[in-house]
Amino acid sequence: MEARSQLRHRPVLRSFPPQYIMHLLRCPFAGRCYKRRVPELPEVETVVRSVAPRLTGRRIVRAQFSSHHVVPGSFKRLASRVEGQTVHGVTRHGKFIVVELDRGNLIIHLGMTGRLLFDAVPGPHTRAIFELDEGTLLYDDPRQFGRIEWAPELPARVARLGPDALGIAEADFLGLLAKRRARMKPLFMDQSFLRGMGNIYSDEALFQAAIHPRAIAARLSPERGRRLYRAMIDVLQAAIESKGSSISNYVDAEGRSGSFQHQHQVYGREGETCNRCGGTIRRVVLGGRGTHYCPKCQRP
Repeated sequence: MEARSQLRHRPVLRSFPPQYIMHLLRCPFAGRCYKRRVPELPEVETVVRSVAPRLTGRRIVRAQFSSHHVVPGSFKRLASRVEGQTVHGVTRHGKFIVVELDRGNLIIHLGMTGRLLFDAVPGPHTRAIFELDEGTLLYDDPRQFGRIEWAPELPARVARLGPDALGIAEADFLGLLAKRRARMKPLFMDQSFLRGMGNIYSDEALFQAAIHPRAIAARLSPERGRRLYRAMIDVLQAAIESKGSSISNYVDAEGRSGSFQHQHQVYGREGETCNRCGGTIRRVVLGGRGTHYCPKCQRP
């Protein structure tokens, strides 16, 4: 009952797997645990782009699973649904990886520390092994907050997410802003508003657009809304070109790290000098998430 009561006062946690929620509520180091980041749109897109060429067209010969945190339900049932099936495509839906099979879809969420790796050596954190007709794909996840499941189509909780942050048109983005009276940083984090955005790229987009994270969405002028849209697209595309931000253990399916963390202007730079104005980067908590911004450059 106590945990449920705490959860009601932490709505941002509802986007995390249940075991992660309970871990945060009980862990004496929850502040530090919370700072460990979930891969966002650029990281998941990078993984998809590295997986798709090698996985598409391959047949899953055998599937093995070893974590009920990652694979809820029966290992045998999931294996029977994917073994013998051919992969027809690999796409991204927000922060989810969707593997299209002959029948249904294999849906993967990397959680906080999940990694898909081709032809790697299985280790103590390997939670799934997909033996293919050519090669092997492993799923490693030290903290086991990721998820692997099969569904005939996208589960309702995944399908009802908002439009993709990288695919939404400018006019539609402005229309969504006009309807919401929430503060911009928590709104960006709301996957029912836009899918794929997360802590890093919300902070970076707001900085590039010179908009304060506490700014109310519906109060942004059309000019500022357009500036925010362009900043969001530019930041996401630049991060994808750099293969994402490798802050924790994130790598693509070939084991390659990203480098966009070296281009961060505000995220993780609390107390450092702003590269634009020379002011000092600050960190506040909005919607339960650490938020980095420059108080001189970013105005409400």
